[in-house]
Amino acid sequence: MTALHQLSAADMVDAFRSARLSPVEVTQAVLDHIARCEPQLHATWALDPDGALAMARASEARWRAGTPLQVGGVTLDGVPCTIKENIATRGVPVPLGTAATVLTPAADDAPPAARLREAGAVFLGKTTMPEYGMLSSGLSSFHALTRNPWNLAMNPGGSSAGAGAAAAAGYGPLHVGTDIGGSVRLPAAWCGVVGHKPSLGRIPIDPPFMGRCAGPMTRTVTDAALMMAVLSQPDARDAMSLPPADIEWLSLDRYLKQGVKGLRIGLLLDAGCGLPVQPAVREAVAAAAQRFADAGAIVEPMQPWMDNELLHGVDRFWRLRSGMDVAALPAERRAKLLPIVRQWAESGLGISGEAAYHGYAQTHRMRMLTAAATQAYDFVLSPVSPNTAFPAEWAYPSNDVDRAMDHIGFTLPFNMSEQPAVSVPCGFDEAGVPIGLQIAGHRFDDLGVLRLARLWEADLRGPSRPWPEATALGRSA
Repeated sequence: MTALHQLSAADMVDAFRSARLSPVEVTQAVLDHIARCEPQLHATWALDPDGALAMARASEARWRAGTPLQVGGVTLDGVPCTIKENIATRGVPVPLGTAATVLTPAADDAPPAARLREAGAVFLGKTTMPEYGMLSSGLSSFHALTRNPWNLAMNPGGSSAGAGAAAAAGYGPLHVGTDIGGSVRLPAAWCGVVGHKPSLGRIPIDPPFMGRCAGPMTRTVTDAALMMAVLSQPDARDAMSLPPADIEWLSLDRYLKQGVKGLRIGLLLDAGCGLPVQPAVREAVAAAAQRFADAGAIVEPMQPWMDNELLHGVDRFWRLRSGMDVAALPAERRAKLLPIVRQWAESGLGISGEAAYHGYAQTHRMRMLTAAATQAYDFVLSPVSPNTAFPAEWAYPSNDVDRAMDHIGFTLPFNMSEQPAVSVPCGFDEAGVPIGLQIAGHRFDDLGVLRLARLWEADLRGPSRPWPEATALGRSA
């Protein structure tokens, strides 16, 4: 039998509906599993077993009464979930991954947490993130170092570090991350899970910012779609959110039923900027693209549209923005920052107005180039990152503050263009750590992206390796 902590959200809901399982026994099983794994992984913060079991008991009563909660036409009532710690949950501080934060309990749930609570999901606790979310790593001055469950010596990615590790290790089926340049997709890729960055505004978030999204991180595409049905419900606090849309999120089998013959897919194997693509990554993504071609899709190579001026211009603008935030901190709090993060942020201070505007302008130029380059295709396939996972103690794949963003050339363009993109696993490197395939689509076509991801998962990918609780985390099996 499948262990309870390994069940998908869809399977849990079916079991609750038929009374084969209760939310309480599932939640307890997940909590027991987390207790076994956390001494090695350090993926959670503010883990709340008592609060989770109280939510599970309330859910159990609703199921027995035949009144489970629903949001967006689906129920997640009783399904355990985690929420990235920069997404506010009522009564819990929001440390932002740094010891420089004053730990004041949040007054209200942010929109993603509010929708999950309304849907009856069981809050296990929060997941870790690096300093201010500005590292693709589990490195933090506040949280213990988060590690990759496939290989504990390696990095889980970031900034949704704990969410990626938790999803891969089986800390329940549902996890929420955030993404402004790849922070859902990068840890999803290196932890071998599904990570969906939606069209900007599809999931309301507070506070909103250019390119910033919340997104599901799960083991299956179906569970990601279930989360999208809930998380995409409207919330007036996000002034950048999209109008409500009637999307059949669970109608995922279009390409499984109809095939992909004639579908035009672009294949991007060179970002045009940043780090070179490692051979293992190139080979895995090219092999995935060949499977789509063998299934009847028209797969055409694409030329890169990004360059280092674009990538480093956005990096310069982000350094300036973060540098101003750091400069506003009292000296005693500023001293608590990780030195590499402080160095990165403060390097943006003192630049000219012309340089600051040039950096900001690259966001718009990137948006226009990305939309134009992808217009001729139904979808675009690419690596999520040019590299595979790196040592757990490093801040970036290069561990070089001067090349801090050189690994996001494939992911960042789709944040700036507001287009949906999902990471799905497509192989492993020699260290046993997963490699991610990015599937991007036209703006607003989140369902199409998930449908193609579902075809990959169910038919084209083939068998994968057992989840890491049976390998690197053998003591938690």
